[in-house]
Amino acid sequence: MKDDDTVLVRVEGVSKKFCRDLKKSLWYGLCDVAKELLPIENSKINNFNTETTLRSGEFWAIKDITFELRRGECLGLVGHNGAGKTTILKMLNGLVKPDAGRIEMRGRVGALIALGAGFNPILTGRENIYVNGSILGLTKAEINERIDDIIEFSEIGDFIDSPVQSYSSGMAVRLGFAVATAMNPDVLILDEVLAVGDGNFRSKCIRRIGNILADCAVIFVSHEPYQIRRICDRILWLDHGQMQFIGDTSTGMDLYSKDFMKASQDVKSLVNAIESISGLKFDAKFNSHSDQTGTEIGSIAIDLQFESDKVFELGMRIGNINIGGDTPVAQFVFDAGMPAIIAGTNIFKFVIPEIQLSKGTYTLGLIVYDQTNKRLLLNLKNIYEFEFNENRRYGTHYALTAVACE
Repeated sequence: MKDDDTVLVRVEGVSKKFCRDLKKSLWYGLCDVAKELLPIENSKINNFNTETTLRSGEFWAIKDITFELRRGECLGLVGHNGAGKTTILKMLNGLVKPDAGRIEMRGRVGALIALGAGFNPILTGRENIYVNGSILGLTKAEINERIDDIIEFSEIGDFIDSPVQSYSSGMAVRLGFAVATAMNPDVLILDEVLAVGDGNFRSKCIRRIGNILADCAVIFVSHEPYQIRRICDRILWLDHGQMQFIGDTSTGMDLYSKDFMKASQDVKSLVNAIESISGLKFDAKFNSHSDQTGTEIGSIAIDLQFESDKVFELGMRIGNINIGGDTPVAQFVFDAGMPAIIAGTNIFKFVIPEIQLSKGTYTLGLIVYDQTNKRLLLNLKNIYEFEFNENRRYGTHYALTAVACE
């Protein structure tokens, strides 16, 4: 790779393996330390190439990963649990040593990899701010300039002078994010930090990332596809430690979502109903247009038909729009206008207007309960797939404004 002053993160052929067996892991660790400290020629230890070969019980958590990240870029890491995302972040932050390859980091690194990571639980929040700032190389005067902004952003009020061990998980992540982003890092590493806070705080964090992105490089891990699409310029998709895709966010997330859906069951097995209901048929049509600002607005018209041998008075009717097959981004309730299920042929027509979503591929589902709201009559998952072309970054994530049905 060529030298480039704008490149803040350079990862070249990085691999990391772990051992499932604790005793073997301890022995392997001892052997690896001995290999580095005791360069004895022709020994069994030094003749074994740990960079390319797995020993009994070992597995590759990360295998041959290469990428670069420049100032002003945000790279999203996506993949299933255990794909290797957190392992990469720990290596980038210097917490774990790679078994092969090379990592180069330039500038000040701010990281929030685990809730409360880097905080001394006995110290107060205020004291931890000074400790973390000092570790990052800031003087007391520089920390004093930032501390009011940190406390205000964290919204933890009088608890700033309470021991961190008394904080809830939400309070810990608020303070951690405020500290990590207020210290003017060159590289910011965030691992699922927006999964804990409430909706308002998540929106606030996304805006903060957008504001500082011009001056730093961000590596962002999330299981929420709409967050990845809104924040990230590129994504790195991992599967069992292997790099499946690196490149444009929209293209990568579409591939990732389609792969996720392929791993799910087919549509027929995702249509569930009680024995009294049979012969399910559905059809849907997605229409879109642009408003005066050029923003894409969509609507979905759905025709649902089925047979029933009993009459059912309906209770709660829930629709949902998902991304990635099962991750909901919008949910709505049909609160009026839907008639009861009759004995015989039932035909329902649904219209879902005024949809505004981030760019991507989405699926539609429907859940219907009886009047007691305890008996599930219909559970239709991924019955319709549609795409949005509008790409919103850092703005409000819109869902549905109205629902009608007949």
